[in-house]
Amino acid sequence: MAASSQISGREVDEASQDHLKACKMRKKILRKQVRAQHTLMRHEGIECVSHATQSLVVANGGLGNGMSRHQLLRIVEGYGLVETLLMPPNKPYSFVKYETTEEAKKAFDALNGKEVALEDFGQNIVLYINFVEKVFWKTAVPTNLPPGLTVVEKIISPEEERRMLEIIDWIKDEDTQNAQKTLKHRRVKHFGYEFCYDSNNVEKEKPLPGGLPEICNLFLENCLKQGYIRHKPDQLTVNQYEPGQGIPPHIDTHSAFEDEIISLSLGAQIVMDFKHPDGRTVAIMLPRRSLLVMTGESRYLWTHGITPRKYDVIQASELGQKVGTITADVGDLTLNRRETRTSFTFRKVRRSPCNCIYPSVCDSQKGQQRQGQPSFPLSEMEASKLEQEYVHKVYEEIAAHFSSTRHSPWPQIVEFLRSLPKGAIVADVGCGNGKYLGINKDLYMIGCDRSKNLVDICGEKEFQAFVCDALSVPIRSGSCDACISIAVIHHFSTAERRLATIRELARLLRPGGTALIYVWAMEQEYKNQKSKYLKEKNDSKGKEEEINADTAQGLLSDQMPDDSSQDSARSDQLLNDSKDKGCDAKSVADSRLPVHTNRTSFHSQDLLVPWHLKSDTKKKGESAGTLSFPAGSNESQELSPVFHRYYHVFCEGELEAACRSLDCVRVQKNYYDQGNWCVVLEKL
Repeated sequence: MAASSQISGREVDEASQDHLKACKMRKKILRKQVRAQHTLMRHEGIECVSHATQSLVVANGGLGNGMSRHQLLRIVEGYGLVETLLMPPNKPYSFVKYETTEEAKKAFDALNGKEVALEDFGQNIVLYINFVEKVFWKTAVPTNLPPGLTVVEKIISPEEERRMLEIIDWIKDEDTQNAQKTLKHRRVKHFGYEFCYDSNNVEKEKPLPGGLPEICNLFLENCLKQGYIRHKPDQLTVNQYEPGQGIPPHIDTHSAFEDEIISLSLGAQIVMDFKHPDGRTVAIMLPRRSLLVMTGESRYLWTHGITPRKYDVIQASELGQKVGTITADVGDLTLNRRETRTSFTFRKVRRSPCNCIYPSVCDSQKGQQRQGQPSFPLSEMEASKLEQEYVHKVYEEIAAHFSSTRHSPWPQIVEFLRSLPKGAIVADVGCGNGKYLGINKDLYMIGCDRSKNLVDICGEKEFQAFVCDALSVPIRSGSCDACISIAVIHHFSTAERRLATIRELARLLRPGGTALIYVWAMEQEYKNQKSKYLKEKNDSKGKEEEINADTAQGLLSDQMPDDSSQDSARSDQLLNDSKDKGCDAKSVADSRLPVHTNRTSFHSQDLLVPWHLKSDTKKKGESAGTLSFPAGSNESQELSPVFHRYYHVFCEGELEAACRSLDCVRVQKNYYDQGNWCVVLEKL
């Protein structure tokens, strides 16, 4: 009996300890669940619920933890039919939606607190599960490649790849033939000329013996023949990256190399990150054996780099093999383990100072810049100042001339206004001289514009209009049946300010109300057809400008650069010659924003566009944005004052993406109209 009592007592103690451990584990899991709930609310504004639903959030089961889509899908599919699996980039959680609530409950019971091994990471993690109501995620719109950047797939064969890799001997340091270095994040060899990382330049007078390898010369000859490059490079840098290695964001030194820079990816694919000075970022997939070509804005202005990490976030549907940008589509992202990659980057050594149109980032021109010249704004204050000087003030000066060229309405805008019901209240935000205010007499239309002089012209036509800023329109929320914003938003100098103007339009609309937005397009040639803006380059003298949109900061009318064939050809010459002739004007050639040549394709999204003011409409007292010449000089008799206006021209999909980022509207329609991107919004 004593022995039996002892055994029973020991069993009770063990059972009690097991119960205690189970209680502690349940408390730990509950604590982790609550922490995961707070993280989700803080990051996404999504609240977890206590009752069972079809949808689960899986904490510790995200791309940010190293969980791939394939592995998580394999885990969750064991408990029912998975309708949706959303994996936000770089987040430590994912969302799973089952066909039924019962299946979701089954997965919750089995996976909450479950320890799983991460594939390829050699470590275990514990999953914590919560129920959520329906998860709405914004549709991801593909981003565009930076201007001037192209990626050519399968530029060489696997055999050519093998032969090119074989010429690089990383073990034997052949000082007589090339310069080899082992940097913190990669191994490097130079051919032709050595790049000195301490000075960020090349030893132009000390070419390396041997030049470029013969197989590389044959490759470059083929690139020239195929039209991928215009000039044959004479410098080669070979980089080798192991998984977890990368290269910091940088712009190749302007004074060291010419415009074209090309890079061949061998051995493995990689995701390269590009960043614009205004903060825009684009992740680009470079497949194995592909060629990256950077020219113009992408070469001179955007930084590029490779983030040191062992995995890249890529499109799951394409298995990372598709050329182009990585879209943040939470329903189509996964992880791809990096492998050893070798890049062959070819450049042509520059023999004279760089005179590119991006002096703010050009080492050849930094000492030549004048204070106060416009640059890409880095703050709200800088953005406001840029728009004040290069939009607001300019339109006050050119209002009379501008209005004289703006009287023919565009057909699709007219169609939108005539489709509205009788008695509808419509706000024209950025009405300019009011050419759309009288289109449909059955509407009650009111206009507003940032330019007082343009609003005065509206008053002379007996239209209802007032002065205000598109960022803050003094009209009651939800009081308009429709709004139009024609050539307004492209005058705002940051993405945040452009989005704010769209949000302000939405605020004015009643639920179900619609807004039509036009902005100038980067693509002036679309579907193999040139816009009127390009077509009329050689046939615009004496004609009125009635093509692309362009209005003063948020609130001006649809305008185009006023460039007769004579003015268009001389705009840049004026800017360059003014310094030599002792002109006291602001020379935009020294500015940090590039100056556009009228009636040509765009090479930068952010730029200054000339307006040539006719002498008979010139306002007294020139602003700082004009070019003035000594009285009696040939220039003062022959040349009109030139003003420069800031623009951000929109790439395909950019306006639509901005609109879709707002929860309060939906995009009814988007289209291209003679050099402009256009969107029709509906207030939800």
